Amino acid sequence: MKNICHHASTALWSKSTALIGLALCALQPIQAATRPVTHFRYSGPFVLQRPVMVDTIGIDRKGYKSDNLLGTFVDLTKARQGKEYQGAFAPSDKTATALHLLQFTLTNSRYAKGTLKVGKMKHYKLYVDGKESDGSLTLIPATHDVVIKYLTDPGDHDSLQVSLNTDADALFSTSDNGRRELTLLDFLNGKHYYGSQVSSDGRYAITTSYETTSANNTSWLYTIYDLRRGTIVRSSDRNLRWMPGKDSYLFTRKGVKGNQLIEADVVTGAEKVLTDNLPEGSWTMAPNGKYLIISKEVEGPKDDSQVHQIIQPDDRQPGWRNRNQLLKYDLSTGYAQPLTFGYHDVSLCDISHDGRYILYMVSRARLSKRPTTVNSVYRLDLNTMQPECLVDSDGFIASAIFSPDARTIAVKGSPEALGGIGENLPKGRIPSMYDYQLYTIDCTTRKVRPMTKDFDPSIETVQWNRYDGKIYFNALDRDYRRLYRMDPKSGKIETLSTPEDYVGGVDMAETAPVLCYNGQSAMNADRLYTMNTANGKSTLLENQQTKLADVDLPTCQSWNFTSSRGDTIYGRYYLPPHFDATKKYPMIVYYYGGCSPTSRYFGGNYPFPLYASKGYVVYVIEPSGAAGFGQEFASRHVDTAGDGVAEDIIEGTKKFCADHSFVNAKKIGCLGASYGGFMTQYLQTKTDLFAAAVSHAGISDHTQYWGSGYWGYSYSEVSMANRYPWSDRDLYVNHSPLYNADKIHTPLLLVHGTADTNVPTANSIALYTALKLLGRPVALVEVEGENHWIQDYNKRIKWQNTIFAWFAKWLQDDDSWWKAMYDKVPE
Repeated sequence: MKNICHHASTALWSKSTALIGLALCALQPIQAATRPVTHFRYSGPFVLQRPVMVDTIGIDRKGYKSDNLLGTFVDLTKARQGKEYQGAFAPSDKTATALHLLQFTLTNSRYAKGTLKVGKMKHYKLYVDGKESDGSLTLIPATHDVVIKYLTDPGDHDSLQVSLNTDADALFSTSDNGRRELTLLDFLNGKHYYGSQVSSDGRYAITTSYETTSANNTSWLYTIYDLRRGTIVRSSDRNLRWMPGKDSYLFTRKGVKGNQLIEADVVTGAEKVLTDNLPEGSWTMAPNGKYLIISKEVEGPKDDSQVHQIIQPDDRQPGWRNRNQLLKYDLSTGYAQPLTFGYHDVSLCDISHDGRYILYMVSRARLSKRPTTVNSVYRLDLNTMQPECLVDSDGFIASAIFSPDARTIAVKGSPEALGGIGENLPKGRIPSMYDYQLYTIDCTTRKVRPMTKDFDPSIETVQWNRYDGKIYFNALDRDYRRLYRMDPKSGKIETLSTPEDYVGGVDMAETAPVLCYNGQSAMNADRLYTMNTANGKSTLLENQQTKLADVDLPTCQSWNFTSSRGDTIYGRYYLPPHFDATKKYPMIVYYYGGCSPTSRYFGGNYPFPLYASKGYVVYVIEPSGAAGFGQEFASRHVDTAGDGVAEDIIEGTKKFCADHSFVNAKKIGCLGASYGGFMTQYLQTKTDLFAAAVSHAGISDHTQYWGSGYWGYSYSEVSMANRYPWSDRDLYVNHSPLYNADKIHTPLLLVHGTADTNVPTANSIALYTALKLLGRPVALVEVEGENHWIQDYNKRIKWQNTIFAWFAKWLQDDDSWWKAMYDKVPE
C-alpha cells in the first residue's frame, strides 16, 4: 500500500509543488480556452554567416534576405538536451545572426484537437513530432515533442508569447522536464535480438539482431563480441556463422563462378575462399569442418495455375508440393553426394561431433488417423551410408538432437509421443500436443526414458552440451520462459537464474563454460547476456532498455486467485503511469485461452505496457488449457472449445474488480487474438460483464475454420482431438459464436487481415453480418493484404490505433478518435 500511495502522490494532476516544478503548465479539462506555455528547454545560439553571393537572386527569382537562413538545418532532437528557460523575451545573440531552438512536450490523454500560437516572433518555424506545423493540432493520445526554431538578428528582443488553445474535452499538459509517455514506436523501432552463436572455445559470440528506424528501413546486423573484454570486434550485414573449432567465421557472397563460401579470421579479418561454387540450398557446417550438409528444395510438379486440382488439404499452401532432400558437400573435393532421395520431405536434425553421423527426420501425411502427419527419425552413418530408424512414424515428436557421443538422442515431443511413455494424466484425458516433454533414446538398445514426466514446464529449445555433458533447455514455466539444466544420467533438473522473465536465443561453447542468451521481462525491453555455466553468473552485454530512459512507464504486478474449482489461476496486471489508487480506472482484460500461455515479454503484438499508458488497468489472465502449468492443466484445452476458459476469465475478472477498488467495474473491455479472438466472441455469448470487446482474427465458426484455414484441420487435432464436424455437433456448432450470435449484446470490434490463411477472414465477416442483422453494436475493420498478424509498419500503427479508438469510445466515453478514423461514410 505504501508504494501505491507513493504513486498516487505523484499523479499527473497532483497540485503538489514538486509536480508543478515538473509538469509546469498542467491544463485542466474545462471549456476551450487559451493558456500560456511559459517553460521551455533552450538550445542555441547557432551563429550563422552570410553565404557567398554567387548571384544577386536565388532560384525563386528573389533577392537575398537574412530570413533565408531560417531554412538552415539544425538537429531538432538536440533541443531536448537544452537548458531550462522561462522569460518574457526569446533568447538572441547580441552580435550575430543566429538560429535558436525552444522545446517543450505536449501530452494529451485523449484524442484531441487544438491550436498552438507563437506570437511576437518575426522569423520562426513550428515543429510537432519532428514535422513542420502551422499550429493546427490533431493529436492521438501521446506525449508530443514541440520545437520552435527561430531566427534573430543582432540585438533582437522578440517577445516570447506561446499559447495553447484546446477543445473542451481535451486533457492536455505541457512540460519541459524531458519525460514522455510510452508510444507504439518504442516497440516498433529500435534493435531487437534474434539469437546468438558462441564460438567453440567461448571467447567470442555472434549476435543476430534487426533494427527498425522507419516504415521502410529495417536492417539485419551480425555482431561479433569479444566476451572476455565485453567489446565489439566487428559488425556486418552478412549472415555470419562460426567455423567449428576455430576463432574464424563463415559467410557467403556472390563470386564469378557462383556462391562463394568464405572463412575469415575473427581478429584480423583475413579471408580464405573455401569454395567458389557452393550448391544452392541452406547449409550446415559439420562440427569437424570438413563438409556441409545442404538442404536442397526440389520443386514439385505443377499444373495450370489458373485451373488446378488440390490433391490434399495442405496443397492449398504455396510451395507445399516442393520437397527438401539432403546433400553432403565435401569441401576438399567440391563433390556433393546426394544423401536422400524420395517423395517425402526430409529435414536435418543434427550432425555428430566427429562428423560420422547425421540425424534426420522424414515426414509424411496420414490423413485417415490422428495425427495426420507422422515423423520418422533416422541416424545415418556417412561412412557406410546405412541408415538406422530410431523413431518410426510418430506424429507426436517435434525435434531430435545427438548426445555429444552420438550414442543417445534427445527428443522433444508431446506426452503421447513414443507410445505415451511420458504421459501423466488421469485416465480418459487426452494430452495437449503442444505441451512438450523431453525424452532420451539409446541408439543401440532403443530404450526410451521420459525425462520430464513429472516436470510441469513445457520444453521449448534443447541443446546437449559437449563441455559438461548436460542438457540445457528453456521451457515455459507458467507465464515465464526460464532456462534449465538437466543431468541426463540422474534426470535431475535445475533452474539457471537469469535477470529476465522471458529467455531466448540460447547458445553455448563446446569447450568452455560459456553461454549466451537474450531476454526481456514484463517491464523491460531486450537485453543481451553471457553466462558462466560453472557458477551461473550472468553478465550484461547490451541493454535496449536505455532507449526508454525518458519514459514514464507503467508498473506490473502478479495477481493470482483460487477459482471455484480449486485451481490457482495465474495472472498479472499493469497500472498506468502516475497511478492514483483513489481514482476509478477503466480496465482491459487480455487472454489467449489456447494451448500456450501469454508470456511475460515486454513487446509482442499486444504490448500491455502501452495499453496501460493510455490510462487503463490491464489484467492478463492465464486460463485453463495452456502449456507450462503441467500436463493436467494443459489437457483442459482439448475437446472443450472454450468451456473452462470462459469460466476462468469471467470469475477472474469479477474477483479482480472485487479486490481492487480502483477499477471501474462498469467500464471493462476484453481483447484476444486468434483462439483468443474466438474467446472474445464466445465470452459475449456467456456474459454481459464487458462494456466493449475486441476480437482479432477470431474463429466464429469452428467448422468453417476447420475446413478453410491452412492449419484448421491439423490444429483441430490438438484442440478437438478425435472430434470432427460430422461426429460432434456440440463442439463444432453449439460452441461456435456464430450460432449463438443472438446472445451477444456487447459492443464488438472485429479486426482481420484480408489475407489471413490461418483463420480466414470469413469468420469475422459472418459474425459481423449476423450482428448487423440483429441490430447489435458491431464494427468490422479489415487490414488489406495482411495475414494472421499485422506486420506492415504503417498498417500496424493504424490497426493498433483502431483498437485504442474503439476502447476510448466505449470505456472512456470519448468517440472523437473513432469518428475521426471511421465515421466518414454514413451507414
